[in-house]
Amino acid sequence: MKESIKRLIAITTVLFLSLLLNKATTLEQQARVMTDLGLQILVIIFAIQFVGFFISFFLKTEHFYDLTGGITYITVVLFALYQQHLNEVLNLRSIILASLILIWAARLSSFLFLRIKKAGKDRRFDQIKTSFTRFMLAWTLQGFWVFMCTLPAITTFASESKPMDVFLILGTLLWVFGFFIEVTADRQKSAFNQDPKNNEKFISTGLWALSRHPNYFGEVLLWIGISIISFPILEGYQYLVLISPLFTYFLLTRVSGVNLLEDNAEKKWGATETYQKYKKNTPIFFPFKN
Repeated sequence: MKESIKRLIAITTVLFLSLLLNKATTLEQQARVMTDLGLQILVIIFAIQFVGFFISFFLKTEHFYDLTGGITYITVVLFALYQQHLNEVLNLRSIILASLILIWAARLSSFLFLRIKKAGKDRRFDQIKTSFTRFMLAWTLQGFWVFMCTLPAITTFASESKPMDVFLILGTLLWVFGFFIEVTADRQKSAFNQDPKNNEKFISTGLWALSRHPNYFGEVLLWIGISIISFPILEGYQYLVLISPLFTYFLLTRVSGVNLLEDNAEKKWGATETYQKYKKNTPIFFPFKN
């Protein structure tokens, strides 16, 4: 079977799985208008991705990939909040959830966009962006990433509100902690790379002395926080949304994050004693655990 056919099957599978999860997590909804919210958001997510894909493929550029991901997060959260506002008074849990996701999306997408603009390219896409089906699959997976990460929050927006509780407080605190780790790690690495003395060197100081990928660790923590905030709202099949942080962990460690960076680092510094010592003494993901 040709590779292009396999990729088209993969794209179709991702879309079907998204529809299936959306259906399962809206079975408990009583109001038809709120039940339709999940499907509307699903359409918005993938519509934005495919528009971004066609423009980017025509221009043969990956510069708008991460920025489009952030725009998608912001769009679906604001749309969901607006729909909730039309049907009931906005509640504290929804406002906090929306605020946390909006802050994260705006920060990360702008950070990644400016980084790729400065670098001139994202080497992950060197070969992908020239292949129609490979590039489309990358955009489809980004849509699925947005859908999976926002699933707990969207389910909360579409459900009956509950007053402030320990889950709201603990989830928010965990999100703040994870966000702090992610932002701090990104800033430390950016400052390290901007110093000419560190040219062709790897960072092993600050949070990077505790984990080889502390920014990704922080991201997983903040999405766990989002799921904890949403937990009291869930019932029945809605508990499926709790796979959201597990999906994030799998994506970051097995698909497009840790594994690729580890391979590149091994090719670049694997022959050096200092890097091998760093690998031996520094956990790959979870701090203090080797």
